[in-house]
Amino acid sequence: CEEPSDRSILLRWRGKSAGEPTVLMAHYDVVSVTECEWEKPPFDGIIENGVLWGRGTLDTKCTLNAILASAEALIKEGFVPKNDIYFAFGGDEEINGYGAVTIARLLRERGITPALVLDEGGAVVENVFPGVKERCALIGVAEKGMLNLEYIAKSTGGHSSSPGKNTPIERLSKACLKVSKHPSHFLITKPAREMLDTLARHSAFVYKLIFANLWMFAPLLNLITRASRGELSALLRTTDAFTMMHGSDGANVIPPVARLTSNHRILPGETVDGVKRRIEKTVDDPTVEIRVISAFEPSRPSSTDSVGWQRVKAAAEATFSDAIISPYLMLACSDSRHYSEFSDKVYRFSPLSLSAEMRATIHGNNERITLSEVRESVEFYLRLIRES
Repeated sequence: CEEPSDRSILLRWRGKSAGEPTVLMAHYDVVSVTECEWEKPPFDGIIENGVLWGRGTLDTKCTLNAILASAEALIKEGFVPKNDIYFAFGGDEEINGYGAVTIARLLRERGITPALVLDEGGAVVENVFPGVKERCALIGVAEKGMLNLEYIAKSTGGHSSSPGKNTPIERLSKACLKVSKHPSHFLITKPAREMLDTLARHSAFVYKLIFANLWMFAPLLNLITRASRGELSALLRTTDAFTMMHGSDGANVIPPVARLTSNHRILPGETVDGVKRRIEKTVDDPTVEIRVISAFEPSRPSSTDSVGWQRVKAAAEATFSDAIISPYLMLACSDSRHYSEFSDKVYRFSPLSLSAEMRATIHGNNERITLSEVRESVEFYLRLIRES
């Protein structure tokens, strides 16, 4: 056991061979809460009627504890894995910190190339694809990049009783509308194509027809997703979301400086610089300064032909026997992106059956998990580790 930084823990379980190791990831930090809006105290770990309540139960203390519980159970049996297993836990994932970065850099410097990296990501969910009635176990094979932009507009300020033309707020509002009305172009990435191909086979005839003939129906799919937005649209284009705005501190003051913030989730195949140039071209206003606050590139897609993929898929099939196993492009980000720089065997899957209601509690109020889901998570890791 070692602590590569003050926000990370790395444990090594020695196997019969040091080659082709497995890295199992989770993070132990959580987001904040507004306690008065919770039905149960968020940090007491209350169990009632087979449900465990608390911040982090889904994101991602369940998987962290399931990993360790599985390892402890197997060690008691005298089990020794075929290859080394590393448990890599970060303590600052929620703020895009340096914990996982430090671990990934350390392993890379030691010449360790994992045969499998598994972190949080997709889960076992329902109603995620039109026409598919079965549950789907979505295993992330890539994740989007992220770009935060700040737009700055200035003026001499003044009293709101005699406003001039094109105040900073007006200019930023125009910029916001321009970007919102001109979304990113439609792009079917490798992870999206694999997901569409897999799930369309279980869908209604019309969707089978569309996704089996994308060379013909891609323009129609573009129009549908552009109009509807939502998760399917986010799967097929870089998204632009405006999240913050600030002007003056007084209701009767024209702000001398106003600021607007947008968050962009970038498809694999596109770049941070390319998205910034697109936004600048769309805004087309020299009086609005656009600068990068923070950013990172999309991860490279991982292989779905590898032994690592087959191990994750097999463990998911055995644990969730009624679910369709499918590759997935993760729309959010995780610590595992740091491993994609030196491995194409990086996967993102949280072995949990999550309803839409349960998913809404992640980063929200009343986060909780059933004990049956905890058991399923442990069963998944037991199967995965036995094949390590």
